[in-house]
Amino acid sequence: MPKKHFNQKQSSRNTKGLTPSIMKVFEKNIGLELTQKDLCSKIDANSPALRQQVFDTLIQLAKRQVIKQLSPHSYKLDEGLNTIEGRIELTQRGSGFVVQEGGSKDIFISPNNTNQAMHNDKVSVRLINIGKGRPEGVVIKVIDRNKTQFVGTLKIIGNKSILIPDNVRSGVEIEIVDNKLSTAVNGVKALVKITVWPQSSARPFGEIVEVLGFPGTNDVEMLSILYNQGIDPKFPNEVLEEAEYVSIDLDEAEIAKRRDFRAVLTFTIDPFDAKDFDDAISYRKLKNGNFELGVHIADVSHYVRPGSKMDTEALKRSNSVYLVDRVIPMLPEQLSNIACSLRPKEDKYSFSAVFEMEESGDVKGEWFGKTVIHSNRRYSYEEAQEIIEGKEGEFQDEIRAIDKVAKILREARLANGALNIESEEMRFKLDSKGSPIETIIKTSKDAHKLIEEFMLLANKRVSLFLSKPNQNKDLIPMIYRVHDKPDPDKIGFLKLFLDKFGHELTFESLDKIALNINVLLKSIREENEFPLVQSMVIRSMSKASYETQNIGHFGLAFTHYSHFTSPIRRYADLVVHRILETELVKRPHQYGKSLDDVCKLISRNERKAAEAERESGKYFQTLFVEDKIGEEFSGIISGIAEHGIYVKMTENNCEGMVSMQDIPGDRYYFDAEKFRVIGSKNKREYNFGDLVTVRIYEVNPRKRQIDLELVL
Repeated sequence: MPKKHFNQKQSSRNTKGLTPSIMKVFEKNIGLELTQKDLCSKIDANSPALRQQVFDTLIQLAKRQVIKQLSPHSYKLDEGLNTIEGRIELTQRGSGFVVQEGGSKDIFISPNNTNQAMHNDKVSVRLINIGKGRPEGVVIKVIDRNKTQFVGTLKIIGNKSILIPDNVRSGVEIEIVDNKLSTAVNGVKALVKITVWPQSSARPFGEIVEVLGFPGTNDVEMLSILYNQGIDPKFPNEVLEEAEYVSIDLDEAEIAKRRDFRAVLTFTIDPFDAKDFDDAISYRKLKNGNFELGVHIADVSHYVRPGSKMDTEALKRSNSVYLVDRVIPMLPEQLSNIACSLRPKEDKYSFSAVFEMEESGDVKGEWFGKTVIHSNRRYSYEEAQEIIEGKEGEFQDEIRAIDKVAKILREARLANGALNIESEEMRFKLDSKGSPIETIIKTSKDAHKLIEEFMLLANKRVSLFLSKPNQNKDLIPMIYRVHDKPDPDKIGFLKLFLDKFGHELTFESLDKIALNINVLLKSIREENEFPLVQSMVIRSMSKASYETQNIGHFGLAFTHYSHFTSPIRRYADLVVHRILETELVKRPHQYGKSLDDVCKLISRNERKAAEAERESGKYFQTLFVEDKIGEEFSGIISGIAEHGIYVKMTENNCEGMVSMQDIPGDRYYFDAEKFRVIGSKNKREYNFGDLVTVRIYEVNPRKRQIDLELVL
C-alpha cells in the first residue's frame, strides 16, 4: 500500500488527523515494539512539524490506553486491547455508530475510520477515545458482511462500468469487471454482487447477478426495494421442489394422535384479500355454564422439519414481507396458501391453545396440543364487524358472545397498564394495472380487536407455560417477544412535543406512564392532531424484539409474552411451536445457545421487512400524486428536521417535504432546543401539528420523494 503524504503545514498539535494512519500501522504490527522513528518512516512524516505531531498523537493514544508505552519513545499494541464487536450503522454523511450489545454507549466512527465497512456489517472496532465523552473508534476488521449484493443503476462510460447504488447509506459504488457485464446496457437497474475489495482500492469489484430492467415500472421498483434490503423475492429451486412433495391430504394415523375439533364450531376472521389463514377460533358452551374457546394455529411445524431446506430458507427470511402490491412469503405458496392455511370447509392440522372461560373473561382451565379442525366459515373483518354491530348473519350469537368477552379482556388489559394505541394503516386501492387510484385509512374496529385479544391471550398463556422449569428443573430454552420500558429522555421529548399542542403529560414514573398516556389519548381522540400525537407516542417507545431472556412486554403490560399465533409468516412462532411440542411430549429440548443467534437474526430481518414495506408505501404515494403537480392541498406538519418540514396532506394522506431553503418570506432555520422552524428576521414559527396549505411542485418516484411548497 502506498505511503500517505501529509500537508507539511498541519498544526503540530493536531493529533486527531494522524490517529487513523498511526493506528493502521499498529494494527499491521500487533505485539511488536515500535518507536516514534519507525512510525514517522512508515507514514512518511518527514518534516519537524509532522514528527512532533506523531509524538503528540502517541502520547494522547497512550493516555487514553489505546496503546501501551514501553519507554519514552517506544510503544506497542496488544491484540485484545480495547476492542469491541458490534454492527455498524452508517449515516448519510459517511460516519457511523457501532451498536454494542448490553446497552453500552454506541461507538462513533468517523468517515475515514470505517475501513471499507458498510451499513449493518458486523465489525471489530478498536477504541481510540475512551474519555468521559462519546467513545470513538476505528474499524479494524469486517467480521461479517450484512450483504454483498446491491441494487443500483448501471453507468457505462467508455470501457468502465460502475453500479451507482440506489441507497448511498447502505450501498457503495461497485466497478463491474468487463467480462462480467452480461447483457446490461447503460441506465438499466441491476443486482450486482461484490466479488473482491482490495485494500488499495476505493471501490469494490463485482459482477452482475441479474438485470432488473429500466427504472420506473412497479415491478422493477419493488424488486429494487426488496434486493436493497437483502430480501430475495424468489425461492431457490431446491426449496420449491421440497415444498411440492408436501401433501394436502391428511393422514388417518396422524389424525388419531390428535384431539379432534372438527365437530366444534370453528371460523376465521381475516382481511378480505387474505390468502394465508394462520389462525381460527372455535366456540362451544359447556355443561357447567362456562364456555370453551379454542385458538387454533396452522401446524407449520408438522410440515417444516428442523434442518430441511424449507426450514433453512424460512430462517433466512424470518418473516413474510407485505409490500403494497405483493406479498413475499416466508414459506412457498404450496404451504403458506394451501397445505398449512386454515381454509374454510377443509380439514386441517393445527396446534391449539384451548381455554375454559367464564363470561367474565376469567380463565378456569387451559390445554395445549396438536389438533385437527374444520373451519365452518371464513369471515372478512368487514363481515364480522357488521354482525357485531347488529346485522343478522350466520353464527351471530356466537360471534357476539365472543366479542363481549374480548371487550372485557381488553378493558382489563388497559386497566393493568397496557398502551391503548388505535392502529391506523394506510392502504391503496389499485386498478387492474397495479396503479393506485385511491388511498384508504384502515382503522382497528371491534372485529379486529376480537381476534387480537384472543391471539394475545394464547401468546401470553403459552409464554407463561414455557417459562416454568421443565421436568429436570431446568429453564426451558425459549424465544420471548419483549418490549422494554421507554427511555426517560424520549418521554421528556414527548412532553416537549405535547406542550406545543397545550397538552400535559404527567410523568411521575415509568411504571405509570402508559396509564397517563392512555388518559391523554382518550381526551384528544376527536382532535385533529390525534393521529400525529399517537404517532409520536409510538416513536417515543422502545422497539420490540426477540430475546431468550424475558424482560416482559411494556406496551401490552404482560410479564410474559411470546409469538405463537402466526407460524406461516413468522419464524419465531415456528420455533415456539417446536419448543411447546417438545415440552408436551417430554422429550429433551434441542434448542440451546443457538436461540440467541436466531433471535438476533429474526429481529434484524424484521427491521428489514418493515423498512421495505415503508419504502413500498412511499413509492406508491408518489405514484398517486404524480398527476397532481401544481394542485394545492391542506395538510398538517407531521415532522420537522434540519433540512425541512414534512407535511401530511389531509385529503390523500400522502406525505411530502418543504425544503428549508424553499420556505418563503425569510431565511428559516431549525431550532433544535424548542424543536421548531423559525424565521431569522420575521420570527415566524412552524411547529408540529400546524395546519398549512401546500402545493405539489415536484414528484420523484425513483427517490420516493414528494416535494412541496408552502402557500402563504
